[in-house]
Amino acid sequence: MKYHALLTANNGLNIPSTNPCKLLAFGFLKLAAGESYSADSGDRETLAVLLGGRASFEVRKKGFANVGGRPNVFNGKPHSVYIPAGSRFTITADSAVEIALPSAPSDLELGPYLIEPSKVANGIWGAANFKRYYHQILTLASQPELPARRLIVGETFTPSGNWSTYPPHKHQVDDLPRESFHEEMYFFKVSPNDGFGICHYYNEEGEEENFTVRDNSIHMMPRGYHTVVSAPGYTTYYLWFLAGNQRVQGAVDDPQVGWVNKSVAMLKELGH
Repeated sequence: MKYHALLTANNGLNIPSTNPCKLLAFGFLKLAAGESYSADSGDRETLAVLLGGRASFEVRKKGFANVGGRPNVFNGKPHSVYIPAGSRFTITADSAVEIALPSAPSDLELGPYLIEPSKVANGIWGAANFKRYYHQILTLASQPELPARRLIVGETFTPSGNWSTYPPHKHQVDDLPRESFHEEMYFFKVSPNDGFGICHYYNEEGEEENFTVRDNSIHMMPRGYHTVVSAPGYTTYYLWFLAGNQRVQGAVDDPQVGWVNKSVAMLKELGH
């Protein structure tokens, strides 16, 4: 089975050519200034994450004007709009805009809402050459006041030469608090955008896949272990989003390399 794809970047909605996940779906929306996109969310909740540019939203006749502001994902925290299931919506570009549209099934009766950058938690995971920086946009742990049925969404920035999602982990069965079942996808951007990274995926069924991370590529993980590394001279970004039976997270490291996590406190104390 193929677990990655390179999306087109045409004006309008771009979707992966394949999707091994049962819950998660993704669309990459690109609009020129003045262009609009309309759709119905159906039985799915969607989080519209502004990757770059500004747009105005009308969701269930409720308006959110001139949302956004950062020029691209590498400059600032995002604005996002939660679009509940059962919603007709229209997005109109106030400038050239790129918007990520992760979605998952939902039976919640909610109204739409805006997530401003001030609501986005940020910090550092790891240390030394597996240090990376994160934004938590819609997570139960950091934003419990923001309701959602399944979606968990954030951003990670992996510096030049560093590893991310390391040690590799999995989250494929509900066995809380140790582990929880969540499908996951990563949607990548690279700076400079002609650069690359490498993604390593493997699972307990013996499947293994290495692929080159490029601008607008996506990694789709219904199960299994996963990790990413940025090529020297380039920063990789990925929007990560998960969906499962509930929103409590629990991940299990690969037991062969999980010991690396025990070094984080010491490395930070040494200034790494």
